[in-house]
Amino acid sequence: MSDTPFGFGLPPEEPEDGDDGKQKGGHGGSQGPANPFGFGAGGGGGENPFAAMFGSLNPGDLGAAFQQLGQMLSYEGGPVNWDMAKDIARQTVARGTADGTKDASVGPAERAAVQEALRLADLWLDGVTSLPSGSGSAVAWSRAEWVEATLPVWKDLVDPVAERVGAAMGDVLPEEMQAMAGPLLGMMRSMGGAMFGTQIGQAVGVLAGEVVGSTDIGLPLGPVGKAALLPINIAAFGSGLGVPEDEVRLYLALREAAHQRLFSHVPWLRSHLFGAVEGYARGIKVDTAKLEDAVGQLDPTHPEQLQEALQQGMFQPEDTPAQKAALARLETALALVEGWVDAVVHAAAAPHLPSADALRETLRRRRASGGPAEQTFATLIGLELRPRRLRDASRLWASLTDARGLDGRDGLWAHPDMLPTAEDLDDPDGFVHREQLDFSELDKMLGEAAGGEKDAKKDDKSDRKGDADGGEEEEGGTGGKGESGR
Repeated sequence: MSDTPFGFGLPPEEPEDGDDGKQKGGHGGSQGPANPFGFGAGGGGGENPFAAMFGSLNPGDLGAAFQQLGQMLSYEGGPVNWDMAKDIARQTVARGTADGTKDASVGPAERAAVQEALRLADLWLDGVTSLPSGSGSAVAWSRAEWVEATLPVWKDLVDPVAERVGAAMGDVLPEEMQAMAGPLLGMMRSMGGAMFGTQIGQAVGVLAGEVVGSTDIGLPLGPVGKAALLPINIAAFGSGLGVPEDEVRLYLALREAAHQRLFSHVPWLRSHLFGAVEGYARGIKVDTAKLEDAVGQLDPTHPEQLQEALQQGMFQPEDTPAQKAALARLETALALVEGWVDAVVHAAAAPHLPSADALRETLRRRRASGGPAEQTFATLIGLELRPRRLRDASRLWASLTDARGLDGRDGLWAHPDMLPTAEDLDDPDGFVHREQLDFSELDKMLGEAAGGEKDAKKDDKSDRKGDADGGEEEEGGTGGKGESGR
């Protein structure tokens, strides 16, 4: 995590040729705790916080600093300041990753390579799954483009938890003080939105340096039907593996295309996963004692105290049956998605790619361990988006393929009640050979019943209309009115 609590340091400037990586003006380096807002190079003015914050800035920098501070304190939006999150994520991406890799625009050759890999991946997947292609388009993203495309989904994930924290920040004040603390509560909400915006922005920015596509964490982060890969991160992922880059790209394209098939052709899956995340978030409780300590020591010149409380883990899942059930549903759903993708991709890659086994194991370990950004989100929202039982789920899907074929295996995605449960992952053989309810037949029967009722109503309406027409004929003669009246 950055030592600049609210990310208000000025964006790093690109070094000019011959600067040896030094920034213009000689400042913008690391800032210590004495400089909480990051406005300058730190040092001096220990007894005067404004001198510590602003003492070394030139007039132009000082104006920008006050503008950022004003934006933070005047924020009146939702529980997360998403404009700030986006700006900080972009700044984090611009700084590059720890290995010194800088983001870059995707060139025509890289774009063509990604599109070809995704086209070939879909061709190979046609032979190992009954689900058709789910990619309407194939795109190659830079890290900055990944940030822009995925922030709307992060908003859906984080806002429920941030809303709870915002409410808790007001609840920690005694009731007799809450009526008089309107301005203070408003400032706390603004700072809370900035606090979350900063943390989320930093985490998304770091994650942008790790992901290789739009579905890396098992959730559909990008637009529907758009398969995406990040060439710069694919190159970094494959470095040191001893595997040709085109094989690495193709294997990762298989994973992206498999996820797209699942999310495009299982209409309930997206809402099922996000509903599980939201259900888990509803059961999270805020450590009010820790929050009270942070609020009691709240100092506008030292907002890092509130941030440190967040980083130390302010959220705890409630130890209730409902919360345990929500966590089990979420972990099982993530495992089933990742296990299906793992099994399908291996079946598609093994006949064609010599490195398929090695790449499969590398990705399994990568998903199991999680990177620093995923660990950050675990701290922020109390949730690790990792499939703990990926290997168990993959074995179960492979056994289902052997026992029921592609259609029988993939047909389980027709309804959420047909999917394996956490207990089934413990006893895969029992699930594989168990008789399954055919929900497609049930849906067909219900549809026919509904159609029959509709036809009956239609016939009844026709009969009533016929009776009325018959009465008119008796009065006006046979067809006389219809023909001569025109």
